Amino acid sequence: MNLRRLGDSDLEVSEISLGSWLTYSGGVEREQARACVQAAFDVGINFIDTANVYGQGAAEEVLGEVLAGRERSSYVLATKVYFPMSASDRGLSAQQIHKQMDASLKRLRTDYVDLYQCHRYDDDTPLQETMAALTEVVREGKARYIGFSEWPVPRVEESLALPGVERWVSSQPQYSMLWRRPEAELIALCERERISQIVWSPLGQGVLTGKYKPGQPPPADSRAASESMSGFIDRLIAPPVLEAVQRLAPIADAAGLTLPQLALAWVLRQPNVASAIVGATRPEQVRANASASGIELGADTLAAIDAALADVIVR
Repeated sequence: MNLRRLGDSDLEVSEISLGSWLTYSGGVEREQARACVQAAFDVGINFIDTANVYGQGAAEEVLGEVLAGRERSSYVLATKVYFPMSASDRGLSAQQIHKQMDASLKRLRTDYVDLYQCHRYDDDTPLQETMAALTEVVREGKARYIGFSEWPVPRVEESLALPGVERWVSSQPQYSMLWRRPEAELIALCERERISQIVWSPLGQGVLTGKYKPGQPPPADSRAASESMSGFIDRLIAPPVLEAVQRLAPIADAAGLTLPQLALAWVLRQPNVASAIVGATRPEQVRANASASGIELGADTLAAIDAALADVIVR
């Protein structure tokens, strides 16, 4: 497993990281989660990503239990804050950042997280207040670094212009062969400011693995067939998208790769991407995804991918 430096920090994170969005928040049983985390460590994954809102704290609790007793310095742990945790607890006010930080640490059974991320931008809180609170969290030793997820580029620029506050080391956008919007402005800004991308949904919620076939019902054990994990996949399993993904199969074959390897290597071709976050319900998925680390795609392969997906790419 290759490691990459996370922005302007001293953190080195595995090119493939383990997420917990729709899985360890209730989508899979606790013992399955434990087996997946163990498999991640076995293959060299050192970066675990979660958020307080995943299962309303459930994912953090599972990870706290699974990681208990493991040497804290042996892994990089990230969580997030913003989305509602109750009728009155939401957003990025100073009060919420401090309250939710303490609650996350308790669930995660740790004294600090390596990366504390703003899950979205909060239009209802002054940016200066948010940045000052994040700075306090870092200086109190509860987080080592800060990051943001899906912030508008102008707001990122404003935050970088504020004096006396901690600087971002990471951005967490959706990014995949199908979803390329970060390429428009975000990546160029982050390259200039030494901020790395930690990308979510690099496999298009599993669609880029090729397991969903046009005109066929989703496999019974897949995310699309799961009531608890299928809420965000409708657009991705539209027939034109599934037909385009099928055109990737011979491209992967010609490169000697599986479709997941092709999709993960595609996002990792971008130097500004430090890590690709994958979800997993089974240990074998973790191992298969980890095998994409270090794969380099040739120019002909990249051109063929663009041609195969031309009609369905979101830019």
